[in-house]
Amino acid sequence: MSTLASITSAIVSPYLTVTSLVPVGASVEDFQPRPQDVATLHDARLLVENGAGLETWLRDTIDGAKNPGLRIVDCTDGLSVEQQNPHLWMDPLYAKAYVARIAAGAALSDPRHARDYAEAARRYDRQLDELDRWIRTRIAAIPPQQRTMIVFHNAWYYYAKRYGIQLIGVVERNPGQEPSAYELANLVDLARRHHVRAVFAEPQFSPKLMRQLARSANIRIVEDLYDDSVGDRPEVGDYLSMMRYDTETIVKALTASTGGHA
Repeated sequence: MSTLASITSAIVSPYLTVTSLVPVGASVEDFQPRPQDVATLHDARLLVENGAGLETWLRDTIDGAKNPGLRIVDCTDGLSVEQQNPHLWMDPLYAKAYVARIAAGAALSDPRHARDYAEAARRYDRQLDELDRWIRTRIAAIPPQQRTMIVFHNAWYYYAKRYGIQLIGVVERNPGQEPSAYELANLVDLARRHHVRAVFAEPQFSPKLMRQLARSANIRIVEDLYDDSVGDRPEVGDYLSMMRYDTETIVKALTASTGGHA
């Protein structure tokens, strides 16, 4: 996925060329690999995956590539995956664990540049620490009673846990599984009872259900958060920028008056 490709590029460039099998703007969870993706893996020396059940389609693609020399880095291997939620990279401190695994895998694949990968990892770790401090400062600008969100895609668990945001509800708990009318009505009720100020969606998903929810609860809707994919604009073009953009978007929505679009 493009988010993971961004982190990987920061560690291995310019010594290794990074290609994201999942294009920018596509959802990694329901991605359908193409014949050229099998060919890409056949020629690759290193594959970086999130793991934790996110890329359910990847095993067959690896088998089809028939590349016995392919080294695989599972970024979540050994990490605590809570509630079977694989989106650990949305917490910058978990992203540091990803960086360590990527640097180690790159060093094994390309020992000649092992020191370069280790130094790039140290630099990126410092940027992630700075990002974490910055997010904490920005979230602190939201009054505590307003730090509540309803999201479309169940990608925000670790971010919310790290920064003290209460996730009141998720519209699509499993990829491709729309909520029933009862479940949607329950989300509307939750939004009203908890005085949720905004609901949040991502560009790669249809906003129809979120718009219906926002209208029914008379709250704001934000349609352009990024998580599984970076964006094609400079302000969301890499992982660090994406996280800053998302945070500013969340702060703006949760500190504004209720109702309407963000």
